[in-house]
Amino acid sequence: MKKLVVISSILCGALASNAAFAQGAAAAKIERGNEVFQTWCAACHAPGPGHPGTQALEYRYQGAMPGALEERNNLAPEYVKYIVRNGLFLMPFFRHVEISDKDLDALAAYLARNNPR
Repeated sequence: MKKLVVISSILCGALASNAAFAQGAAAAKIERGNEVFQTWCAACHAPGPGHPGTQALEYRYQGAMPGALEERNNLAPEYVKYIVRNGLFLMPFFRHVEISDKDLDALAAYLARNNPR
């Protein structure tokens, strides 16, 4: 019986450690996504006046949702990746040599962090 308790304790500790590691990795990915956003996206999509992407989206949505991408809660990672790689209207596309696939995954995670789904 003691062996079962010890094994159970070890397994619970390992599971808790894995969960903490996964949570830390997700936080690091989101932080990297913020860095990518600040480098490549903020000039056009940060909140406030003087950011043409934000202003265009504010005009398009007419208050139905925020124009600033960081304030949105409905961005899906797949959508973010598609738009970054293909562009949209006046927004240019970004090549793999500009934003790597790994950085694009991080950017998508960052912009989707407020999405409740």
